[in-house]
Amino acid sequence: MLQNIRRCRLQTPTTASGSCRANAENYNPALTGPSIRKTIECSYSNSSVPKPSLSGIARPEAVTDNRTMSNVSMAQNEWQRRIRRAEKLAAQYSFAAEILRFYVTVARFQENFYAELGKSVENSSTGTKVTSDPEPFARPLRRDLAGWFGKFLSSVEQSGPAPLREAAHELRRGDEASHFNLLTAFWNGTGALPPGPSDFFAHAFLQPYAVVIRLGSPLHWNGPVPFLCPFCKRKPGLGVLRPLGDGGQRSLVCSFCLAEWEFRRIVCPGCGEENHAKLPVYAAEELNHVRVEACDSCRTYIKTVDMTKSGLAEPIVDEMAAIPLDVWAEKQGYTKLQLNLLQL
Repeated sequence: MLQNIRRCRLQTPTTASGSCRANAENYNPALTGPSIRKTIECSYSNSSVPKPSLSGIARPEAVTDNRTMSNVSMAQNEWQRRIRRAEKLAAQYSFAAEILRFYVTVARFQENFYAELGKSVENSSTGTKVTSDPEPFARPLRRDLAGWFGKFLSSVEQSGPAPLREAAHELRRGDEASHFNLLTAFWNGTGALPPGPSDFFAHAFLQPYAVVIRLGSPLHWNGPVPFLCPFCKRKPGLGVLRPLGDGGQRSLVCSFCLAEWEFRRIVCPGCGEENHAKLPVYAAEELNHVRVEACDSCRTYIKTVDMTKSGLAEPIVDEMAAIPLDVWAEKQGYTKLQLNLLQL
């Protein structure tokens, strides 16, 4: 999709060098590999993609963190900020408008569901309270959650893209026991749910519950920097660069429970490669606060939102909106380390 791109040289962990020009062309979901187009097929195939120019960079050091949400009310505000950011970017980026508008529907359900889960914590001496459990994500899934699943399916059936509306309608025909089995398969991480409608529904529905579980966890990480989430053991879905001195501190964000933990900049989160010459970084001119951090050893990539360039960004939303970077990375032969919530 992008042309005339040269590999940019890496210099220091805090400086970028080189620029690569690319021609804009219409975004075609058929080029994006196994992603949300199989289940959503949004109408951005005729949208014009920005003209990216790419630049390379290198990276620093790290630790783990439960920083992004310290209590129930703060977490509630996180969803509200994501919704506002998604609405703003939907108006700004036509190529991502359909995806982001659907994400708003999902996030509003997640916000309300999270609030209800918070009430259950306050009103119950058991339920979601896990403060004394060192491995809360190893606990069996609460069976009563399946009673809420139908409400989520109804919201998608009412306002989701056509393929997901149909999938939601089919799932709603099932009983609560079948819904619980589906959710349990995802919760246990058995790999029984390949990318597709079922994986999306389970992931999106259970994410607020995973946040509640994480916030109640007593875990304080002191060991080596993990490649998987120190809480739920899932892969990171994106990276974040937060201002630190004259540069930026790299963190990874869990694709499921949204935990954030510090991670060295010159290390591939997929295979552990540390040779900076094999870790090219690319950024587009009109999406210059979102970077593709690739690895030429394992041929994976992760997108990182650079908060030193855009302090108003909401990492989860901005990563999702940068669809052209996924298209370009896949055309270069890279595979995304972990698909995001909307399977992009």
